[in-house]
Amino acid sequence: MANELYFEDLHPGVLFPSLSNYKVTADEIKEFAERYDPQPFHLDEAAGESSFFKGLAASGWLTAAIVMRLRVQSIRIAGGMIGAGVEEMRWMQPVRPNDVLRTEAEILSVRPSASRPSFGVVRSRTVVYNQRNEIVMRSVVNFLAPLRKPA
Repeated sequence: MANELYFEDLHPGVLFPSLSNYKVTADEIKEFAERYDPQPFHLDEAAGESSFFKGLAASGWLTAAIVMRLRVQSIRIAGGMIGAGVEEMRWMQPVRPNDVLRTEAEILSVRPSASRPSFGVVRSRTVVYNQRNEIVMRSVVNFLAPLRKPA
């Protein structure tokens, strides 16, 4: 695949804005909730109105899944982005129907993998914004990236 990134291409401070935006729908919020997070404020507008969220709100796990999609589209790691742990995941604002999400990922640090010499470990922070430029989620995750020329 063209434009794939290797460990050697990733450096602290490099930013990866999402290449596209993602519009969240009420149907998607409800379908995800029915299957994975069946809480009233994710399933029904009326229940959402009388809840902590004061309206239908997406599951944080749906938001995290959307963020994963946006990340792998914008940080095209050769062979795929292999997760190596989540250090932080914070939901700052509820995601609502018709919110349009975008991400900005920043490489925080890189180091060779001690246990897998043909890979490096990349630590990154992703900030997720809605269409009003409000931060709706923030995460710090580690992933593996292959070395272009393994030792």
